[in-house]
Parts: sequence; C-alpha cells; structure tokens
Amino acid sequence: MRFTNLPGNVEGFFKSVSGLKFETEVVPVSAGGANDTTFQLPGATKWGNLVFKQGFTSSSALMTWRQKWLKGEMNRTGGTIIQLDTALKPAAQWDFVRGWPCKWEIGEFDASKSELAIETLEIAHEGLTFSAA
Repeated sequence: MRFTNLPGNVEGFFKSVSGLKFETEVVPVSAGGANDTTFQLPGATKWGNLVFKQGFTSSSALMTWRQKWLKGEMNRTGGTIIQLDTALKPAAQWDFVRGWPCKWEIGEFDASKSELAIETLEIAHEGLTFSAA
C-alpha cells in the first residue's frame, strides 16, 4: 500500500493499512398507531480510524507529522491510500478528508530477536471515498 499527500507532499509505502471502514448508525423509531413494527432509519455515519504500519526508520515522516501536532501545529490534511498490485501498479484507491494523527506507536524493542521495529500511525478523519484505479 502507498499513502500520498502527507504534509510536505511526502509519500510512504506500508506493510499494512487497516481501518478502511464506515458504519451508519441505525435509529429505531416507533410511530403512533404502528404497534407491530419499529422503523429503522439511518443516523450519523461513523468513520473508522485509518491504521498504517511500516518498518521504522530514523527519517519517519509519520513521526514528524505527529510531533507537529503535539507542538500545536494542528493542520488537518486529506490523503490518498493506493492499493498496489504485484507489479506495483495502482489497483484501487481511497481518499480521506480532514485527517489528523491521533495515535503513534512503535513495536517492542527486543534484543533477543532480529525483527524490524514496526511503526504504527492512526489517523482520525471525516470521510472516505473509493475509486478504481
């Protein structure tokens, strides 16, 4: 997966991306005189946070973006998630709007293992659209 449009027009490649989901609340409504049913009406739509995982490097654009938020430089941004096929050509894409980095973490450091440290960034946002590449 590739993520474009990070602040500063940074582009990142990720081992995994999750959270591409949304849910519309169901609001049950009873109507006077209709005692045999409850009408199920659509309510607010909730967007899942996007979760990006990649190997950690000392030049992490994700960490830089998160640190700017902690210092008060709170600029929301849109972004594009591009799913790549086996030839690294775009297969599909999702665009999100008004995203901001709500959580960052790095995996466990264990000297007894020779594993790469995995960096995780979670982005809250206000909408997601899909388009075929």
